Amino acid sequence: MFKIPPHQVAGHHASNGTLGPLVDDSGRFYKPLQGDERGSAEVAFYEQFSANTEIPDRIRRFFPVFHGTQVMKASDGVEHPHIVLEDLASSRVNPTIMDIKIGSRTFGPEASDEYIAKCLKRDRETTSLRLGFRISGLQVYISEEVGFYKPPRDLVLKSTTDEVKLLFRRFVSDDPTNHVLASEVYGGPNGILAQLLELKVWFEDQTVYHFCACSLLFMYEKTTASEGASPNPQVKLIDFAHVTEGKGVIDHNFLGGLCSLIKFLSEALEDLKDHDAPKGVTQESTALVDNGH
Repeated sequence: MFKIPPHQVAGHHASNGTLGPLVDDSGRFYKPLQGDERGSAEVAFYEQFSANTEIPDRIRRFFPVFHGTQVMKASDGVEHPHIVLEDLASSRVNPTIMDIKIGSRTFGPEASDEYIAKCLKRDRETTSLRLGFRISGLQVYISEEVGFYKPPRDLVLKSTTDEVKLLFRRFVSDDPTNHVLASEVYGGPNGILAQLLELKVWFEDQTVYHFCACSLLFMYEKTTASEGASPNPQVKLIDFAHVTEGKGVIDHNFLGGLCSLIKFLSEALEDLKDHDAPKGVTQESTALVDNGH
C-alpha cells in the first residue's frame, strides 16, 4: 500500500531502512514527524491554518491539503507518527519539479546557537544570502526514452548565481531553440510567474505568519504540453516546521526572497530568447545543466 515517493527532489529520503516520507495510491503523502519541537510545530501550523477562515481561497490553494496525523509503520519499519497531506505529484504522470527554499535567513528567532551556526554555514555556502533563495533539488522530464534529468542534490545546492540562471532555463527547455514551453510554464495568466505575483500580493499584507525555511515547489507536465494541452504549471508552499507567529509584522525575509525569485524568473524567461549562456559560466557550470546521460 505504501511506497517511497517516486518524484521527491529534496528533503529526507526513505531508503535502506531510513526514516522518510511515504505515499499511497489514494493520493496521500505521509511525512514523519520530526522528533523535536519541529514536528509538533508543523502539526500546529497545519491545524491552525486549516481552521483559519481569514485565509482567502486563492491563497489556500497554494498549500497542500491537510488530512490530520496518523501513527503507522514508518519507512524504517518502526511505528511513528506522520502528518498526512495531499500528494502533490499524484495526479501527474511525468512531473518536472523544482524545490526552492525561500529566504536569506533559514532559522527562526528561537533557534539554538548551534542550529543558527549550522544554518548560517549552509546559507553562506549556497545562494540563500546572496539571492534570498536557493534551489534545493529538481528533476526535469526529458522523454520516454531518456527519462528524467536529476542532478545530484549537493551539486545543485552549490550552484553559483550564474548556474541558478542556467537551472531556471534548463527547467523549462532542453532545447534552447524552443521557447514555447518556457512561455507556457513561466509566462501567461496561469503560469508560474503569475502565481508568484499573486502570492507576493498576499505576503505584502499578511502579518499572521512568518514562513521561515519554507520552500516553493514548482511543477508542470511536459507530456501534456507535447500533446497540445496545457503543461498545468503549479506553485505550492511546503515545509512548515519553522513557521512562527507574525505578531503584526510583515514577513520581510520570505517576501524579499520571493521578490528576488520573481526577478530571476522574469530574466530567465527573457534569456531564453538568447542562445548564449550567461557570461562567466564555466564548463563545470554547463555540465551541471546537461541532460545527465
